Amino acid sequence: MFLKTRLYFSAVVTLGILSLLLWNHFNGGVPSHHILAREDLPEISNWWGAILLPLLTWFLTYQVEKRLTKQNKGKSRMKAIPKSVTVGFFMALLFGITLSSFFSLGNTEVPGYMLMAVLGISLFLPIYRAECLLGFVIGMTYTFGAVLPTGIGSILALIGAVIYLGVRPVIWFVVSKARNLAG
Repeated sequence: MFLKTRLYFSAVVTLGILSLLLWNHFNGGVPSHHILAREDLPEISNWWGAILLPLLTWFLTYQVEKRLTKQNKGKSRMKAIPKSVTVGFFMALLFGITLSSFFSLGNTEVPGYMLMAVLGISLFLPIYRAECLLGFVIGMTYTFGAVLPTGIGSILALIGAVIYLGVRPVIWFVVSKARNLAG
């Protein structure tokens, strides 16, 4: 079941990015973006998204499948994708779209605050998961192409993993010890 879902989803993403790139090509050209929006740094064409986004989708959906199979103790047969995966994907997609929208409208402060908020969010939610990274990248692809959001999203996922898997347990440990001492 999951293999079919991965194939369909990867095909939809591939058609989506190719459609976007062709539309850009015939309506003013495919944009390129400088790394960190600095003119002195290299420029990356959105054409790279035609390769990166389908491969990233295939790889990250495989990672989701692998995690769910491990959670189900090796049983790869699932009747439906768990709600947590769907919610994580769509929340990250919405986050990426919102961040891109603010940036496109000329408001560069809000996206900075949003990226900082991710650090706080990662104390409570596992934002490092594959579905979140994929949603974030797809949400930002229209505005920034696929390469820059993949790099930024990977860094955020790494930081989120450190916070959720490393810092969070330490905080919970300290809080539980403080409660035991107080009570």
